Amino acid sequence: MRSLRQLCTFHVGEHLFGLDIERVQEILLPPPLTRVPGAPPEVAGLLNLRGQIVPAIDLRRRLELLEGTAPPDAPHVVLRGDDGAVSLRVDAIGDILPLEDAALAPLPDNLRGSLRTMLLGVHALPERLLLVLSADAVVDGLAPSSSPSASPSFPASSQEFR
Repeated sequence: MRSLRQLCTFHVGEHLFGLDIERVQEILLPPPLTRVPGAPPEVAGLLNLRGQIVPAIDLRRRLELLEGTAPPDAPHVVLRGDDGAVSLRVDAIGDILPLEDAALAPLPDNLRGSLRTMLLGVHALPERLLLVLSADAVVDGLAPSSSPSASPSFPASSQEFR
């Protein structure tokens, strides 16, 4: 039996990424962010989401994409997890795309670096490639090691591609 998933797609630089929509809580227009002194460079700040304080991650920096900067009106994709929400700042929101698990191609062996650890696979669309991200891997390791309980990590989920 084929497994069909829905992916929330978005753009960061020239790249098209997707995340399993089951992990997406909501899409935000650019929220006001509060900078956090001493935070890692990929932490854009904190935002107040209806009374819940949520870390905002600059996905361009998290993925080590060196070209460009996020536009001033950059939207956010809010992910949900057992430890709370995490917001990802992206350049633009795409579409919701269906994807069969079998259509997800493995990563090439010569793809190196931290991006490889955050990707579940690649899907060929008619005009470009869709890079499918692991929500767990994107948020993993962002909390200081002295405070593991503050980690915005998500437990392994059956909703992720395997």
